[in-house]
Amino acid sequence: MKLTTRGRYAVTAMLDLSCYSAGEPVSLADISTRQGISLSYLEQLFAKLRRYGLVRSIRGPGGGYVLTEQPTDISIASIIRAVDEPVEASSCDEEKKSGCKQTTSCITHNLWADMGVHIFNYLESVNLGGLVEESIANGVNMDPKKVPELA
Repeated sequence: MKLTTRGRYAVTAMLDLSCYSAGEPVSLADISTRQGISLSYLEQLFAKLRRYGLVRSIRGPGGGYVLTEQPTDISIASIIRAVDEPVEASSCDEEKKSGCKQTTSCITHNLWADMGVHIFNYLESVNLGGLVEESIANGVNMDPKKVPELA
């Protein structure tokens, strides 16, 4: 599976936003501090997340970012798609067959391609709301006033 730092950090930042917003804007500086992700990297990620329609920015004092939908309506797959991350287990390029040592697909190409579909389907079935609930159940230290009500 080709899931790079960009995809992992985008999911982490969106989960942080879900956990700490309670409908109020969350600054990227706060996410950066809590998650140990550089502010400039978060700015790049959130520009893509905003263009994809997953977050909206609020300007001014007390500004930041808010989710555009309920956490239960945002799948992990949609976050990964927003930051242009391929969810692939095969190293083959479908067009050029690069990654394979042959001019045709490698002998295991279909196995890895099928696995990539299953991984993507799994990520599509997981949403931010479920991850917030899981974080709470696992004792992640959050300000209870900031934890969103999940429908």
